[in-house]
Amino acid sequence: MANLKTTFSDIGVMTKRNLLHYRRLPQLIIFSFIQPVMFVLLFAYVFGGAIETSSGKYINFLLPGILVQTILFGAMMTGVSLANDITKGMIDRFRSLPMARSAVLAGRTITEMIRNIFVVVLMTAVGYLIGFRIEHGWGNFGFAVLFIALVGFAFSWVSAAIGLWVKNVETAQSAGFIWVFPLAFASSIFVPIETMSGGVRTFAEHNPITYMVNTVRALSLGTPVGNNIWYALIWVGAILAVFIPVAVHIYRKNT
Repeated sequence: MANLKTTFSDIGVMTKRNLLHYRRLPQLIIFSFIQPVMFVLLFAYVFGGAIETSSGKYINFLLPGILVQTILFGAMMTGVSLANDITKGMIDRFRSLPMARSAVLAGRTITEMIRNIFVVVLMTAVGYLIGFRIEHGWGNFGFAVLFIALVGFAFSWVSAAIGLWVKNVETAQSAGFIWVFPLAFASSIFVPIETMSGGVRTFAEHNPITYMVNTVRALSLGTPVGNNIWYALIWVGAILAVFIPVAVHIYRKNT
């Protein structure tokens, strides 16, 4: 019990350290907000008049997808930040301290989850200003936000494994885009998958991001969630089950 208490304390210290780092780099926070806002505005006003959806206004279809896309892109920051700590020798310093090995990784992924929640709140406010409306009650939407945070937490562990493996900031950024882009754009984030054709549609139908977006969209708009939420939770559990041990193993072996 004492070891578990110490581990949680170490995780709290590392989370606080990472949050203070963000506070001292306001430019990083500002630009992490600007990019998703640009996505909302560009897709809403450039493609909004050309794409027909069953959700009525395109912004109602778009915003839940953009929220998931935002945390998916934000997850890449975990690997980049860890690679940066490796480059600057911070990981070696952490390893020399009497602290739990898991605290470095857990603290970083929890930090990104907290940041993602703030970004989601901001994105929702921007969407509301341009016409987005929650049709299924704020309680259900609050659950959707927590679900989005959980999704971001899971994908942060994927990014953590990549960042620890490549050990280089620039490579971590490039490697992150390789797996993020196919998942994001071949999904139901921007357009209904019924409009896709061939293999792309098949991939999109079984894409974990599609299940996650459909879940958030249903909770926001009051449409039937069906089995999407169960498939999404299975994917989240599988990602955590695979990539937490992988990230911890790479951390212990190579850092």
